[in-house]
Amino acid sequence: MAHRWTNTLKDRDCTPESVFLNRRQWMAGAAAGVGLAGLGMPAAASETLEPNSYDDITQYNNYYEFGTGKGDPARNAHTLTTAPWSVKIDGLVDKPGDYAFEDILKAMTIEERIYRFRCVEAWSMVIPWNGFELADLLAMAGVQSDAKYVAFETALRPDEMPGVRFPVLDWPYVEGLRLDEAMHPLTIMATGIYGKDIPNQNGAPLRLVVPWKYGFKSIKSVVRITLTDKQPATSWNKANAREYGFYSNVNPQVDHPRWSQASERPIGGGLFAKRKPTLMLNGYEEDVAALYAGMDMKKNF
Repeated sequence: MAHRWTNTLKDRDCTPESVFLNRRQWMAGAAAGVGLAGLGMPAAASETLEPNSYDDITQYNNYYEFGTGKGDPARNAHTLTTAPWSVKIDGLVDKPGDYAFEDILKAMTIEERIYRFRCVEAWSMVIPWNGFELADLLAMAGVQSDAKYVAFETALRPDEMPGVRFPVLDWPYVEGLRLDEAMHPLTIMATGIYGKDIPNQNGAPLRLVVPWKYGFKSIKSVVRITLTDKQPATSWNKANAREYGFYSNVNPQVDHPRWSQASERPIGGGLFAKRKPTLMLNGYEEDVAALYAGMDMKKNF
């Protein structure tokens, strides 16, 4: 399927990295475009987004399996073995099984998406991902009619992940989406950044990216995807349900109990960079607000 949105970017724009970095302003057709079935380009697609540098994106990370400091993943994640890699897809699917990463790649169309990335800690980036729509992977496995949710699980390898020696969370890391969120064209499985293979510290070889939700929803190094009819447990919600809801949509009107979510600190702007207002649903409101029609976005966080 793929290409459910109109992309104004070309291959020559994103490779090599030096060319990409010299293009300081980008038409963000990939940033917000969902172009569903002839509905056309959404308004947000006409804006410009300036991607962060490769160093920003790969050196400032949250990946607690490799440590809780922002620089720990870049220092420690080289221990993660990413080949061979497979993803178990099970639950309410027609074709359950272990899917080899290379076989998944052969079946998918890799696209370029420039997305805002908003952390629940109130910092942000703009990241040029390469990947494919999660909907296409789920279609390959065959989603059954009773499925309502999609659960995800990160690799758990104590010998390779020094951070899991500490009970920061209940390992392995798990996340979940409602099925309609998972099937939305903006939801992708990322395999690269700036046209390169995704680095270990960013979730190699395969991670979820859901750009209208806080970053911790975009689970890294996925080894299992389960279709289910029940809302799945998620790691941060299990750790502290008061602070981290199941949906965790970016909402500047709903503060974290310990800090405001009304503004954010862009990474890469230096020590004295000004904060900027956080956009509802991280700027993708026109594209995804319909998913939550009738819901109280202040209570269903």
